[in-house]
Amino acid sequence: MPRKPGLNSEFVMFDVLYEDGTQRSNRKVPRALVGGIDGDKPAHGFLIEQDRDIAEKSGRPPIPIKSISRSGAKKKAQAYS
Repeated sequence: MPRKPGLNSEFVMFDVLYEDGTQRSNRKVPRALVGGIDGDKPAHGFLIEQDRDIAEKSGRPPIPIKSISRSGAKKKAQAYS
């Protein structure tokens, strides 16, 4: 029986909703960080670090994250504020 696509990838994709109302889709998070006892919570910290790096390179301040959810998942956003 064929396997479902995407289960063997190195990354999990997340949609990120920011406090200013903007959204970024398909942000990559290493699969090794998610799925343990903390679920997707470690992905939030990883995405914050990614945003800091992006903001530093662009010269703009980072925008606080309002919620994250797995890309393609049913709408069950997780707020980590």
